[in-house]
Amino acid sequence: MTGLPSARGRVMGVVPSSAGHPAGDLLQPEVRTSSSATDEQPRRRVRWLELTKSECFELLAGERLGRLAFVDERGPVVLPVNFVLDNHVVIIRTGEGAKLDAASHGDRVAFEVDRIDAGTGAGWSVLVRGEATEVTDRSELTRLRKLPLNPLAPGRKSHFVRILPAVVTGRRISAPGSAGDRSV
Repeated sequence: MTGLPSARGRVMGVVPSSAGHPAGDLLQPEVRTSSSATDEQPRRRVRWLELTKSECFELLAGERLGRLAFVDERGPVVLPVNFVLDNHVVIIRTGEGAKLDAASHGDRVAFEVDRIDAGTGAGWSVLVRGEATEVTDRSELTRLRKLPLNPLAPGRKSHFVRILPAVVTGRRISAPGSAGDRSV
């Protein structure tokens, strides 16, 4: 997948990670911004607030199902995956196939998690962009097998894939009447 932001500058208020730790600069504070736009209903204002990296990781840590986007031989694909957040790194468990192929080549991927209240339109979305790599170190595999990561899809899922974050962004969306409900 091409088009991942380079380390030359900020993209949407997020600093790409450093080479030291997989999460690198992702833990540094960022400037919060907000905006509003009119949706299709007259006089209805929808507001969004850019989340801090800390808020993004907090939301990711509370979820177990996300979407992995990558490019295979037929083009872009987005698949639902179970995951766990491990020290600011997304970990998925998979079997043989396209996800493992992407990781074995160190492909750049996107990973997204969201929650939206259909009644109010309020919610949030977090996007992680980075490199997918297969975990092969025996001691690391032993440690990862102890994490609460139980795939729902059938079949043998004996491989672990790590998504090393380069960019993490998130937005909280509120609609009139939702009062920016942070429980969504």
